[in-house]
Amino acid sequence: MGKKILLADSGTGQSEEMLKYLMEIPFLKDSQVTILHVVTAEISAEYLAKKNKEGEETLKKAIARLELPDNQVCTKLAQGDPKLVVLEVADELDSDLIVMGSRGLKRLKSILSNSVSQYVFQLSSRSMLLVKDDVYVKRLNRIMVAVDPSDAAQQALNEAITYVRDSKGKQLILVHINPKLKPGEEVSGDSDPALQPAIAAAKRYDIDVRSISIGGRPGPTLCSLAEVKNADMIMLGSPDRRPSIAKELPDLERLLGRSLSDYIRVYAPCPVLLSRPKKVGGK
Repeated sequence: MGKKILLADSGTGQSEEMLKYLMEIPFLKDSQVTILHVVTAEISAEYLAKKNKEGEETLKKAIARLELPDNQVCTKLAQGDPKLVVLEVADELDSDLIVMGSRGLKRLKSILSNSVSQYVFQLSSRSMLLVKDDVYVKRLNRIMVAVDPSDAAQQALNEAITYVRDSKGKQLILVHINPKLKPGEEVSGDSDPALQPAIAAAKRYDIDVRSISIGGRPGPTLCSLAEVKNADMIMLGSPDRRPSIAKELPDLERLLGRSLSDYIRVYAPCPVLLSRPKKVGGK
């Protein structure tokens, strides 16, 4: 059984191409896809009508490019603040995964420019795949997973295994940023207790696994490894969103650089899937 995927489509970027590659994964090939295009509400009715028409054309082109069966895809044209509408529609549909493009703005700039992807990335409790405009999108043959003892990392590992286990020619690259090692120092992943259970879990499904235990700052080290190892996607676990009482307030501590997931969002040389555990009813 596949998933419910929400593609937030602005009509630009590479999110549609990324979704096509996602749908080649056996586990996801039967997923139900909703393509959402949001038109910002305007004062002028005439201008709004023009934007609505352009939005309808964007959705038609997306349907044609994705080449999915009619019973597997639907479209939704909505009006409002894009960052709020994406969150609302994801909750309404109980989406398992949000796919959207990103300009890859650095943290402070993304706050000041009111970045849609940054807002959704920060506040959604759902798994989310971000596709920067300036990265080269490829078939998902090499998926890099950040491994550590946390429940969030375990969630990402489990999801990555599910994606890869029934596919031929796929490889998991398991990475542990080992605090016991000096920056740049690398040892065999087989000897790292943090990686051993992850390696065993992947090998149970005969998955081609590479494991890396390395010292260094987590964000820069993961991004550098993704480039060196030619990773097609990074999967990263993230704790649940902040309490709803704080939902209207930007989490400046995380946005300004203490969040590993936000660092990876900005600097990764490939798409990034932020994995979060789905809760009953998406709450």
